Amino acid sequence: MNGRVLRIELRRSVAPWAGILVLVLALTFLYMPDAAWRSGTTAWTAQWTPLAMKTRSLLFYLWPLAIGLGALQGLRDHRSKMSELLTSTPRPARHRAATLAGAAAITLASAFALLVLVGGVQVLAHTEYLHLGWLPISLVGVLFLVAGAVLGMGAARALPSPLTPPALAMVAFVFTALMHMTLGRTETGTTDGLPSTEPNRVSLLSPTLEDVREAFVTVSAPVHVGQTIWLLGMAATGFALLVAATPRARLTALTPVLAGATIALLVLPAETRRMYVVDRAAAELVCDGPVCVTRTQQARLADLAGPGKEALRLLRGALGDQAPESVRENTAVLPDGSTPRWSRKAVLFDFDDDLVATAKGEELTRVLIAKGMVPGCAPVGWSAFGADDYAQTVALGWVLGDLKRLGGPSARVPAGFEADTRAAWKELEALPRAEQLSRINAMRAAAFSCEGDPFDVLSGGASR
Repeated sequence: MNGRVLRIELRRSVAPWAGILVLVLALTFLYMPDAAWRSGTTAWTAQWTPLAMKTRSLLFYLWPLAIGLGALQGLRDHRSKMSELLTSTPRPARHRAATLAGAAAITLASAFALLVLVGGVQVLAHTEYLHLGWLPISLVGVLFLVAGAVLGMGAARALPSPLTPPALAMVAFVFTALMHMTLGRTETGTTDGLPSTEPNRVSLLSPTLEDVREAFVTVSAPVHVGQTIWLLGMAATGFALLVAATPRARLTALTPVLAGATIALLVLPAETRRMYVVDRAAAELVCDGPVCVTRTQQARLADLAGPGKEALRLLRGALGDQAPESVRENTAVLPDGSTPRWSRKAVLFDFDDDLVATAKGEELTRVLIAKGMVPGCAPVGWSAFGADDYAQTVALGWVLGDLKRLGGPSARVPAGFEADTRAAWKELEALPRAEQLSRINAMRAAAFSCEGDPFDVLSGGASR
């Protein structure tokens, strides 16, 4: 395959249009207003690893599209009724197949690279943490697009029908959906006994990845290796179908994809905690005295240090030797639906917490004090307004001597919230100091163990 032949192929094939379509659709998805992937620490333009993982998630739609467009290209010779003429030329079939596949590979790889480049320019403006750990995630994404297109070409060459491209695209879409709905999920349960599911190794045959909540979570090396084996087998089958001239050769061409899938399933990890792992370098703590954040968020340390130190000072004055000694970003990675784990020695927070994300200065100090008193026991990945929020407000008022709810007057709270918290706060303030500390310590014991109702403990067992 020389450059001149490849340039001719690029001009006369649908490959350039396939690349343009993939790029335009991807950017349209990513720039949808109010989309979840545009905000938070795992926004697609916030950090390098989220950039790679969010762009990979688009393959849920783009991979079936690439297969369908590849099949459309594979029908070209059949549509022009040139198949017999081309087989009579001295040029080997593998050379023609390489040119056809090469054109698609170049355009699709270029489209995905441009997509990553658009996000990468914005990531550079948002983070100081630079690394190359995200690169394998994106490279495997490129390989998915290329292998899918080549497989589509080969399948269309073997089954030359106008229905082949849409049928292949639909089959690929259904396959991807099943990998994330039924076949690729294993039923489990939360610590509270609620039904849940988690991805299994079969789901990793799909081009997309699970959504992760933390910017320092990445994909493990065995996943990259297993997916690469699977995709090389897929591409080999597509290429073999392109050059196959007999039914027996077409049947034999299925061997690489079947072998690739089998070997990949032996290599791919079976447990979720081995699929998605903590990047230790990214999760390394960077500190300003007792206030620490992960390396991914080190640009935010300057704004956090002052309020964090002030929160520790006020907590020490209120709790004495029971007060936490540090403020640090939470690096624990727990399954969805599990009960959080907290430490009394540190105020743990998450930048994706709505209160932390929007607070600055004095308000951030108040939020950190509240987290140090009542960290919250909502199951991981869930969001709910409950007893912890009542207890947080009263405990914060006790530390500061003034009852004000977090989030300001505009914060949405249940009816009766103001009356219940103020009554509990006044009752607590009316007690002798020793009794106040006794209730506060009992409340914190319930709050940090996630056993019992911290607000009931704080209010002496009175019901709301």
